[in-house]
Amino acid sequence: MNRTVKSVLTLVAVLACVGVAAAAPSKADPKQVARGKYLVTLGGCNDCHTPWKMGPSGPMPDMTRMLSGHPAEAKVDAAPATAMPWMSTWYATNTAVAGPWGVSFARNLTPDKETGTGAWTEKDFVQTIRTGKRMGHGRPLLPPMPWPNYAEATDEDLKAIFAYLQSIPAVKNAVQDPLPPAAAPAK
Repeated sequence: MNRTVKSVLTLVAVLACVGVAAAAPSKADPKQVARGKYLVTLGGCNDCHTPWKMGPSGPMPDMTRMLSGHPAEAKVDAAPATAMPWMSTWYATNTAVAGPWGVSFARNLTPDKETGTGAWTEKDFVQTIRTGKRMGHGRPLLPPMPWPNYAEATDEDLKAIFAYLQSIPAVKNAVQDPLPPAAAPAK
């Protein structure tokens, strides 16, 4: 084989390897994923982002739908009216809350590419938590999401949370958009 052909074949082989390496998803550091799991647990993310179901001892998170947000089949058509001194009302699944802001629904945090965070980048996630706005510039995150508390986390901790969220099973669940507040009663 002449030198030119060898050089071209070598170049093709190198480019093929680089292409395969670029296309293959990077494996997250197991220590980072473990740290993320710890922080998600400590932060109580399952309390709102995992639908609850009735268990033998009362309400409990449905871990078969872990972190998948408000169930798509549990459609809410309008915000219920709340009256002082009650500030908010919680849906039975613990994944939707109505208050003066309207109705907010816990989002799907699983890595489903269509309905969850699977198409997000680490930067998207960090910006969302830092700014309190979806992707750092979209609609505001609504109560009761305690994003101002989580915004105090280090970049390393937020990246660990994202790594963990990307490691859990994807659940296809299209969460509905927020609803406006209930109309004020006529006087």
